[in-house]
Amino acid sequence: MELLDLHGHKGLVVGIANKHSLAWSAAQHFRNAGADLAMTYLNEKAKPFVEPLAKQVKAPIFLPCNVTIPGQLEALFDAIRKDWGRLDFVFHSIAWARKEDLHGRLTDCSAEGFAESMLVSCHSFIRMAKLAESLMDKGGSLMTLSYYGAEKVVDHYNVMGPVKAALESSVRYLAHELGRNSIRVNAISAGAVQTRAASGIEHFDELLNETVTKAPLRRVVDACEVGKTALVLASDYSSAITGEVLHADAGFHIEGMVFH
Repeated sequence: MELLDLHGHKGLVVGIANKHSLAWSAAQHFRNAGADLAMTYLNEKAKPFVEPLAKQVKAPIFLPCNVTIPGQLEALFDAIRKDWGRLDFVFHSIAWARKEDLHGRLTDCSAEGFAESMLVSCHSFIRMAKLAESLMDKGGSLMTLSYYGAEKVVDHYNVMGPVKAALESSVRYLAHELGRNSIRVNAISAGAVQTRAASGIEHFDELLNETVTKAPLRRVVDACEVGKTALVLASDYSSAITGEVLHADAGFHIEGMVFH
């Protein structure tokens, strides 16, 4: 019998907001497979929602991480280096845009708003890759979350479309650069799941309904399925997979225009 086993592995999960977060589902699967986890929270307001989850998976490292605050991300990796001395995988689940940019036209997005969204949602993954590289001296897995709106226009996704497209392109370039060190870099393009982040997208219920109608499996995916996908990417079962955008979306992305 073969089982996914992460015993002895050390992993970092960044971007859990609450128990509904996709990153939380991933963390649960990592821990259930035996991995030791480092977890983060955005700020003191978010801490009460995340701390009980960190305790649930017995995370020995639990620190604040707001990538817009100078030094916080570096302090996190310094703690990992001090306590563990290495890292086997990173799960990055951070995305942000100003409300007016997320709800408004891309045409009207300000330079400042666009830059902030890119900094938080995309460049933070590049920074994590750089900080993780020296801790993954025996190889490792870097993962991030994307969405179909990076590939095709999705109404109301607005500025996050080009930002996620940049993230997916960064996955490929990072995979190219870090592959010589046996570090794999992949993205999971998750289907529409009701999370805190999704609640910021206007008419999200319409997207859920469209998924049920259009996706080959005729249903939406749940957070657990995204977490299982992350588990595979963190494990040796994906040792030959890098530079990929792996869709966990009930097949929604293959359909194109379907007329009923």
